[in-house]
Amino acid sequence: MPSHALRIGPISAAAPGALYQQIVDAVKREIAADRLLSGSPLPSFRALAEELLVSLITVKRAYEELEREGIIYRRQGLGTFVAERGHDRTRAPIARRRARASPWRARGQGRRDV
Repeated sequence: MPSHALRIGPISAAAPGALYQQIVDAVKREIAADRLLSGSPLPSFRALAEELLVSLITVKRAYEELEREGIIYRRQGLGTFVAERGHDRTRAPIARRRARASPWRARGQGRRDV
């Protein structure tokens, strides 16, 4: 398997969410599942666009979103890579949701008990 291979699977305009968001979610899923580790190279915009049969702009937008969230980083002339703390950041939204629900759980109550 090549070092740039991602298991993003088919993305579709018929699936829920924008195409770029499907790519973002798939990359986050790969990182959270430890199939992409810190420092792992990602495919170029062009290579991923060709593989997924989407426009270059769609992949660029997905990568920009991931970079803005601190999950990946780009180095001109070298490529795009998973950030050192990318794994932690893919789990942050889940942790925030759990933290919001925890006051009830900490007291052994459900939402209906409040």
